[in-house]
Amino acid sequence: MQPSNFNIQPAGRLASVQEYYFSRKLKEVAALNAAGRNIISLAIGSPDMPPSPSTIETLCREAVRPDAHGYQPTVGIAPLREAMAGFYKRWYGVELNPQTEIQPLIGSKEGILHVTLAFVNPGEKVLVPNPGYPTYTSLSRLLGCEIVNYDLRPEMNWQPDFEQLEKMDLNGVKLMWVNYPNMPTGAAAQRATYERLVDFALRHNLVVVNDNPYSFILGKEHLSILQVEGAKECCIEFNSMSKSHNMPGWRVGMLATNATFVSWILKVKSNIDSGTFRPLQLAAAEAYNNSDAWHEEANVTVYARRRKLAGAIMDALGCSYDEEQVGMFLWGRIPEAYADVEDLTERVLHEAGVFITPGFIFGSNGKRYVRISLCAKEEQLTEALRRIKAVFG
Repeated sequence: MQPSNFNIQPAGRLASVQEYYFSRKLKEVAALNAAGRNIISLAIGSPDMPPSPSTIETLCREAVRPDAHGYQPTVGIAPLREAMAGFYKRWYGVELNPQTEIQPLIGSKEGILHVTLAFVNPGEKVLVPNPGYPTYTSLSRLLGCEIVNYDLRPEMNWQPDFEQLEKMDLNGVKLMWVNYPNMPTGAAAQRATYERLVDFALRHNLVVVNDNPYSFILGKEHLSILQVEGAKECCIEFNSMSKSHNMPGWRVGMLATNATFVSWILKVKSNIDSGTFRPLQLAAAEAYNNSDAWHEEANVTVYARRRKLAGAIMDALGCSYDEEQVGMFLWGRIPEAYADVEDLTERVLHEAGVFITPGFIFGSNGKRYVRISLCAKEEQLTEALRRIKAVFG
């Protein structure tokens, strides 16, 4: 029998966040599927294609070695860091020292946590885009940061409004989160934006963190903020194998910046985890050698076909969208007839049996938008289109 005074409460910081939208909504979708609904999910950006064959072969070969199962260095093994440096040189033309200017990560969420812990004290400020990846906001809140939103708007092609930024109170701002190519809006990276961000960071004594997992998906060119002169001094860039190499479940990413910043982040990371399975790291290193032809097929050709079907779904819903979007989603503005975006998305879910993402989860500037993922087979997209046309005419 419990004593009457036993009354455990969660930490106060949990009051600042909610369970992640997709974590909650996928439970509802699972319940609908259990009831026989067969929901088609076009909501989450989890690539459904496999990694390259040589990647899988390397993992299998290395995993059977008897000496492969011990703890690994938090800094990552040398072959992986060298492969990451080679990847940046090959595709972005950026020189990185693999020993001091690269830190492998378990993924961008981990990177957001570690960078914030390394750079921002409780009560200090971070600039977060609206709309933007929800984790920038939720992790900042959990760590006691003050969130200052900056607007991304369609009339600015979803690029930062630097005139607005210059008028903001930037005292106490330590980090600025940016994400180009952009999610959720599909706005392409622009060299001019990167140049202005570096100038902005240097003048205002803050660190810009560019989250860059989408530069291979339907993009016409591969851009990195680190291509800008002086960027390494004031910028950190995340990159990921989840999207560009079809490895979301592997949890392999990286950050690149100057050696001092890497050393600060390593102080945090080395006290939180004990490295990644060595065969997985070796297989990831092999994946960075994927051919140009592999990338063209996996990251352009396949998604271009799916993108046409996603556009047809947007048309069937009466949504408008920019044809020039890149990345693995399509972002569309809902018709004015709907008072709220969930009036549309809930009808799509419960009447058509298709799960699409309401834009409000990315911030108030997304409340009139929906997002469709391209991470579904063409057959699924075609069936989703058929169902939606049957409901919406």
